[in-house]
Amino acid sequence: MAERVVMIDTETPFKGANWDRLAEAVGPDRLIAVSSRDAGALGAALKEAEIAILAGDLDQRCLAAPRLRWVHCDHAGLTRSARPEVFERGLIVTGSAGRSGPALAEHVLMFALMLGHGYPDFHDAQKRHEWRRAPEMNRLRALYGRTIGIIGMGHTGRELATRAKAFDMRVLGYRRRDLPNPPGVDRMFSADRGEIIDPILDEADILALVVNLSDATHHLIGDRAIRRMKPSAIIVNLSRGAVIDQAALIAALKEGRLAGAGLDVTDPEPPAADDPVWDAPNLLITPHFTAALPDRAERSLDVITENLRRYRAGQPLLNRITEEDVWTKGPARPSE
Repeated sequence: MAERVVMIDTETPFKGANWDRLAEAVGPDRLIAVSSRDAGALGAALKEAEIAILAGDLDQRCLAAPRLRWVHCDHAGLTRSARPEVFERGLIVTGSAGRSGPALAEHVLMFALMLGHGYPDFHDAQKRHEWRRAPEMNRLRALYGRTIGIIGMGHTGRELATRAKAFDMRVLGYRRRDLPNPPGVDRMFSADRGEIIDPILDEADILALVVNLSDATHHLIGDRAIRRMKPSAIIVNLSRGAVIDQAALIAALKEGRLAGAGLDVTDPEPPAADDPVWDAPNLLITPHFTAALPDRAERSLDVITENLRRYRAGQPLLNRITEEDVWTKGPARPSE
């Protein structure tokens, strides 16, 4: 049975042929196009809409919409939409996780390569016009043969596993569900089996955090977790800043209990000019920004159109958040 009205936010990046594809999937007689920047038009559309496709996160207007049943937020990391009242209302909420998975996986490896190969020191030496060779270079290690622990085996985690295996790394993974191992993973741990991340902390040379931020993952990596890790280990965070206890991370770097860290996200975000995170040793920061894929909009549309088909067929939707994803501890910036 066709839905009554689908509201599409014109702030989404769908233009030209992509917009035509989306409109065709919806059906032009049921489509309302409105900008989320136009509060009046948005409010009027939400009074009629059964489905809303938004550029950002949902807000109180969606929760109050009388006919709304499903909201798709066209980005990854739906922490801000995983509010208790969403689940209390029974609203279906999905996102576009996976559209940037390959680029995010590359971003993790970029940090791992730069830190593992000591590139920041070499770059500084280049700016000084210095051909730098020093005894500490003997401690640098290639990724080949090293162990990467991937916390969060969603779209990005799976993309990262295959790329890490291409470097001949040993790959350990952790996720909630007890499912068959995806390609590239040597050993998988899962919450469903009652397993915890400690064995990964013990063995990882690179710890990659690509897990959703929720009440359950808030400060997942704190002082206790860091103290289990090798002093030669590197932490890379591409999830949300609050997955790490940032003060504990900075202390470990200053005390030499970790070899380095790469952060694309911080807590808070952005950090203040005097935040100690800027000056922590062996720490690389990027401003919550990953290089785009040439077909990112098309990849988002693949998720949306498939979910439209599933919604009409009464089938489970892709990338649907559940009460396991609930976030009550504060705001979180949407993913790129």
